[in-house]
Amino acid sequence: MSSQTARADPIELLESAFRSAIAAALGDDYAETDPIIKSSQNPQFGDYQANFAMGLAKRLGRKPRDLAQDVVDALDLSAVAEPADVAGPGFINIRLKPEALGRLLDAMDDDELGVQPDPDPHSVAIDLCGVNVAKQMHVGHLRSTIIGDAIARIYERCGRKVFRENHLGDWGLPIAMVLDQLRRAGTDLDRLTLTELDRAYRDAQLSAKADIRGLARAMESPHAGPHRRAELEEQNAGAHEALESAKRTLVQLQQGDREVRADWEKLIRVTMDAVYESYELLNVRLGPENNRGESFFRDRLPDVIDAFVREGVAEEDEGALVVRFEDRDRPLLIRKSDGGFLYATTDLAAVRFRVHDLGATRVIYVVDARQRDHFRDIFDAAKRIGWDRTADGAAAELVHIPFGAVLGEDKRPLKTRSGENITLRSLLIEAIERGTHEVIRRSEDPAAPTHGATLEELERTGKAVGIAAVKYADLSSDLVRDYVFNFDRMIAFEGRTGPYLQYAHARICSIFARAELDPGALRDVAVLPREPAEKSLALMLLRYGSMIADTARSLEPHRLCTYLYDLADAYSSFYQQCPVLKADDPSIRGSRLRLCDLTQRVIEDGLDLLGIEAPRRM
Repeated sequence: MSSQTARADPIELLESAFRSAIAAALGDDYAETDPIIKSSQNPQFGDYQANFAMGLAKRLGRKPRDLAQDVVDALDLSAVAEPADVAGPGFINIRLKPEALGRLLDAMDDDELGVQPDPDPHSVAIDLCGVNVAKQMHVGHLRSTIIGDAIARIYERCGRKVFRENHLGDWGLPIAMVLDQLRRAGTDLDRLTLTELDRAYRDAQLSAKADIRGLARAMESPHAGPHRRAELEEQNAGAHEALESAKRTLVQLQQGDREVRADWEKLIRVTMDAVYESYELLNVRLGPENNRGESFFRDRLPDVIDAFVREGVAEEDEGALVVRFEDRDRPLLIRKSDGGFLYATTDLAAVRFRVHDLGATRVIYVVDARQRDHFRDIFDAAKRIGWDRTADGAAAELVHIPFGAVLGEDKRPLKTRSGENITLRSLLIEAIERGTHEVIRRSEDPAAPTHGATLEELERTGKAVGIAAVKYADLSSDLVRDYVFNFDRMIAFEGRTGPYLQYAHARICSIFARAELDPGALRDVAVLPREPAEKSLALMLLRYGSMIADTARSLEPHRLCTYLYDLADAYSSFYQQCPVLKADDPSIRGSRLRLCDLTQRVIEDGLDLLGIEAPRRM
């Protein structure tokens, strides 16, 4: 084994050695055979198994055990493992040497914790959050925001430049309708609250809503009285007037009218001030620098249309402009027959900007599953015109991460009792209140580490616990599935919850606090995992780097959540079976303290990638 493999994950190290042995036993044609290295289900048989022999022997017409033995005879694992043995129908058992485990742990014991930099020098662009101006954030924004932020953090941890793109709904007729209504009502926009703005958004939609079909039926029905007909005629006339007035306001906005634009910016400021408060509560990294909404792309839309026409990718259909696909009936509409643009036009402009201007080789859209077909059309249209390559010619991958809904206990989309969408802020405040209540309750126990802490400290920890409960419950589920929101289960300090991981982290910190030890002073102490629980913990720690890389590739944050829970579980077994501060032998005590320190830092690092704080006392 060369020194270059010293930082490798044990599985990667074993895979390399087995490929060399397979090539030596069978010839170079088999040098790329996957040795199928898996962690052993039963530690008494070893730490890992190589399971390639059965499938390969069938192809070669040989007995699996004989083939496995030939590979073992050519295998050199002397630097890292005991001699491998063949078991059963052809499994190869591998048991790592404690000294080798110690060297691998030493190698990951730095600021990177075994996480290797991604060699791709290009950036990553992530479309997340996507709030609409003049509307409050609701629970539906929760998933897009925290999933996107977690993926961004993971890519940044791998050394990639990440552009978080908050594609605001801040342009077009809906915004003009709200703005027009507020201006006509003489509303003081400098004193406007988001609640008033949200109400104005709904009122504007209603005031411009005509009932053409209702009027037609009333005119035809002998049972509709003159009062009903008059009401419908008045409603339609009012709706037409409101819509026309909003269109005039939109034209003024598009033409850059100074006063209209100033008022429009006030609506954005009222909306975003509240949004930033929610970001702060959620501990997500989003700010004004991440806002690139519909208004940012408005001047690029004519160029989108020109490019699609020039390249022959789009065609006219009854005055409208569409992109057709051979494998689906529906075309993608990119310009209406009246010359108006659509969401699709803006999304195509955004793809072009993110790939060409930002140089992203992975453009990720964290948007709910209902938009699956829309993004399929957008991505295919972008590929048709060649907008899936960066300015330097690198291929860009366009990815939609669909996610399911947040459900209430009735298995229906989470709503208030009155049937309205729950605002994100109200949900987060309740989570913080519940987390704080639980932290204060636990602090009343004289044996609790937080007993005697100030109210300010307990409230700070309670906030971290409440937000961790919400974020971990969301991120730990398979993203595409709906999940049931249950505060009692989420806040629990036991089981697969965010607070459980925070508590595991705090327990490790308390070991060093009680012993008044600086973990940094132990870096020169040899770590030598010998007991089964020590080895299990060491092997789990050594998986961290490859697990982060796998999570970045798969875009599945629940892999990180599962790993952190398994790590905390492995640590709990280690702590119960292997005395740390009470170990008689100083070398064993130092080795176990090193394992504690590494575990604490990996849990803290992993939680940070999920946007979850790791309190040191709980």
